[in-house]
Amino acid sequence: MSIESIIEQALQDGYLTPAMEAEVGRICDSVSELSIEEYMALDRLMGALLTGEVVAVPRKQFINVMEELVLTESITRVAEIEANSDRTLDLGDIAAYALNRLPPLYATTEEGANYQRQRARTELQELISTQVQEAITHNLNRPEFFPERQALGKSSNKETLSQVSSLLQSYAPNFEHQSSPS
Repeated sequence: MSIESIIEQALQDGYLTPAMEAEVGRICDSVSELSIEEYMALDRLMGALLTGEVVAVPRKQFINVMEELVLTESITRVAEIEANSDRTLDLGDIAAYALNRLPPLYATTEEGANYQRQRARTELQELISTQVQEAITHNLNRPEFFPERQALGKSSNKETLSQVSSLLQSYAPNFEHQSSPS
């Protein structure tokens, strides 16, 4: 995938997953210089993160690969439903509902995570799809209780700005330095 396509997907879904972030980093590390289009895409991502249009899913020292797989499946399904109807679904509720009914797949290394991903694709993909669909059905059929409730992990603008700044420093450290003086 290209940086532009990853960022377009993040903008479409409203989420930047750790896998997407890692792929952008891998691409940035593998080329000597980014194109103008790639810098523009990164700039669009920064703006979307600042406005909250895109939410960065945080990284951890260990990961539950099942979270990544369920989130990916949930984002795909929710995006389809929201594109074809006037319904708005709560992605967090859907992912949590499905995850509570699936086994965890923790890993502390990239090799371990790759092993768990492969294992899940071969042994658990049908179960993941089924649980996400059940979560969506449950979400669609429940009444709106407590509309004033606050989602966990809502970050402030200052925290978001810090995340974006860190992301750009990691993936595009020379962006500002490449401008030629007028």
